[in-house]
Amino acid sequence: MIGTTLRQYPCDWEPIPMRDNISVDPAAHIDTAFSFDLCRSELPIAVSLARGSQVLSGTMLDVGPLGRVTVGECAMLNACWLIADSEITIGDCTMLSWSVIVMDSYRFPRNRVLRREELMKLPERPDRRSAAAVTARPVHIGNNVWIGFEACILPGVTIGDGAVVGARSVVFEDVPPYTVAAGNPARCVRQLTPP
Repeated sequence: MIGTTLRQYPCDWEPIPMRDNISVDPAAHIDTAFSFDLCRSELPIAVSLARGSQVLSGTMLDVGPLGRVTVGECAMLNACWLIADSEITIGDCTMLSWSVIVMDSYRFPRNRVLRREELMKLPERPDRRSAAAVTARPVHIGNNVWIGFEACILPGVTIGDGAVVGARSVVFEDVPPYTVAAGNPARCVRQLTPP
């Protein structure tokens, strides 16, 4: 059983208990422990924040019972939402702008649209969680990636090193390294020169 510990961060507006399976490097920066309030993972390491990474105010890590989030060195999460029922990895020096959504599952069947009445009839949390874990597809975001505000990264996507995703883009397929992708749905619009 994963326990919780009260961790206080400088200038945290609400010190709340954080689960013991959240690994934070001493050189990482967290605005508030509230960002981890929806972390329910039962894995030994549910969230891992590397040296120099930043989780800024407004960011929420919604991690299911079998989910895992790994954030690389000097990566910055700025008021974004990560939904992980399987795995989300974010590389070194990657920046996610405000209101970005990264999701590795839809948490309900995609094959039909559910009306409000049907949603109310769905089984309670345990069954829905296990169904989401089965349909989850990992999302991998490489090193030195920039994702513009209000972009949405859908399940199963891999974004290569040095790529740029334009603001308000919806990414449903892989983005090659050193490529600019933009639009809804996102398309590769330009190649960048690797360093």
